[in-house]
Amino acid sequence: MKTAILLYEGMTCLDAMGPYEVLASLPGNEVWFVADRRGEIRPDTRALGLIADRAIAEVDAADILVVPGGDESKQLENRALLDWIRRMHEKTQWTTSVCTGALILGAAGILEGRLATTHWMRHDALRTYGASPTLERVVVDGKIITAAGVSAGIDMALRLVQRLAGDEMSQAIQLAIEYDPQPPFDAGSPAKAPAPVVDAVRSFFESGASRAAPASA
Repeated sequence: MKTAILLYEGMTCLDAMGPYEVLASLPGNEVWFVADRRGEIRPDTRALGLIADRAIAEVDAADILVVPGGDESKQLENRALLDWIRRMHEKTQWTTSVCTGALILGAAGILEGRLATTHWMRHDALRTYGASPTLERVVVDGKIITAAGVSAGIDMALRLVQRLAGDEMSQAIQLAIEYDPQPPFDAGSPAKAPAPVVDAVRSFFESGASRAAPASA
């Protein structure tokens, strides 16, 4: 089995690394990092570099495709990338996205008429591609799996392993990475977070600022 994880300048690191930690633990699964070109890719914070082992021109098929989100705006107009995603989707067993990676799938034309999810701030944008957004953390529609914001990529990958290799394998990987979230607050969705916090995060994203940390609420 082969998994291709897309990298691009401005992506959110955890969108790719969360699924990577899970899927790289699946026996028999070979994981590739793929980008427009081989070499270093700088995520949204610019604080570290990720290495693409292959260029999209070198990869024409994979069993699993993972498309992360982040600052995806340039990728929505990247015709070569969108064409590549469409070609890959024709051959994948599973096509997946994390956070606003769903918008890239939408721009590639593969979410038309599908149930899907993305970051809670971008549901309206998802609708413009003919998708029907839901507030579920992970959405499976046919062979397409979309995950909500950033950290949901881990949940998505565990769900995928469950379908590929069964409950025990998914549970074993979850235990191996000790994925047992116990955050200090139950504030991980706009329905749960205090209204001032929701407003602060909404304002931060609407300002178009690069990701670092929203101003304190």
